[in-house]
Amino acid sequence: MIEIKNCPSSLVEGFDTYSPKSAKLLFGKTKVNPILRFDIDEFRNVGEIADAMHRISVSGVQEKFPAIINADAINIAGDNERSTHILKPAPWDKTLRDRKMIPSNEHLTMQIASQVYGIQTAANGLCFTPKGQSVYITRRFDILPDGSKLPMEDFSSIIGKNEQTAGLQFKYNGCYEDIAKAIRANVAAWMVDMERFFELVVFNYIYANGDAHLKNFSLMLDGQDYRLAPAYDLINTSLHVNGDDFGLDGGLSSDIEKSDVYDRTGHPCRLDFERFGYKIGLVKKRIDRILNKYIGFPEEAKRLVDHSFLTEKLKRNYVRIVSERISRFNRVSE
Repeated sequence: MIEIKNCPSSLVEGFDTYSPKSAKLLFGKTKVNPILRFDIDEFRNVGEIADAMHRISVSGVQEKFPAIINADAINIAGDNERSTHILKPAPWDKTLRDRKMIPSNEHLTMQIASQVYGIQTAANGLCFTPKGQSVYITRRFDILPDGSKLPMEDFSSIIGKNEQTAGLQFKYNGCYEDIAKAIRANVAAWMVDMERFFELVVFNYIYANGDAHLKNFSLMLDGQDYRLAPAYDLINTSLHVNGDDFGLDGGLSSDIEKSDVYDRTGHPCRLDFERFGYKIGLVKKRIDRILNKYIGFPEEAKRLVDHSFLTEKLKRNYVRIVSERISRFNRVSE
C-alpha cells in the first residue's frame, strides 16, 4: 500500500487523499477514494499494444481505459456506459526507462503547466492500484455534466493526415506552423487561441515533451464556435526515452530561418521561438510576455517536483533536464 502525504491531484501537502478542492475539480464531488478496487492489469490487451508499437515513444505504448465514478470509487466504464474519465496506467513496455513512473511524470507536468504557468489543462490526478502502482487519471473535458458530448477533433484529422495520406507515422508528420494555420482557418477568435498554442509549443520544449504530435492538440466546438481544447498528454518524455526536441518531424516551421545557435548546436534558442511567434501572426509584446515566463525555473515548479510522486532520482533528473532546456533557450544568437 502506498503512503500518501500530498494530495494526489494538486500535490498540496498534508493530505492522505484528494483535497476537497481538488476532488471537486477532478470528480465533481469532494470525496473519492484514490485507491482502485481492481487490478488494472486485468484489462490490458498486450496484443493490441504490440500492434501499435511503430515508433519509440511514450504515448505510442500507453493504454487508456474509460472510467466512471460510482459513489466514492473509480471504476472501469462498462460497454454501455459513457465514461467521464480516462485512466492511463504505466506502459507494459520494459524498454522505456523508469516506465512505472510515467503516470507520475505526466501528472507532475500537467500540474506545473496549470499551477505555475496558467495553461488551461484537463483536470487530472493520480490514483493507485491495490499494490501501490500509480495510475494517471484525467477528467474528460468533452463530456458535460448532463452527459452530453462536445464535438472534438484532433489536428491530424483537421489537417488531413492519416496512414493513407502520410504513412504509418502520420501524427508526427508536419510542423507546428501547420497547426497554427489550421487554428487561423477554423477558429473565429483565432488570436486568443494562437497565443495559447504558442505557449504550449514553448512549454513542451522547455519541459522536454517530445511527444507533442498532431493528435495531442485538438479543437472543440463550444457553443457555435470552435476553440483550442485544454492541454492534455503533457509529459517530460526525456525521462524515459532519448528523443528529439519536438514531437513533429518538421519542428517549428519548414521555412523559418534558424538562429546561428540552432544551426551550431542543433537546439533552438529564444530567437527561434520569437521568429516562430511572428510567423504565426503574434505581435512582439505578446510574444515577449509569454517567452519571459520561461527564462528561469520557477520556485513553484521546483516545489511541485519535490512534492510529486516521482522517485527521488527522477525528481533530480526532471530538474536537470528542464534546467538544461532553459539554458539552451537563453543562449544568445550572434
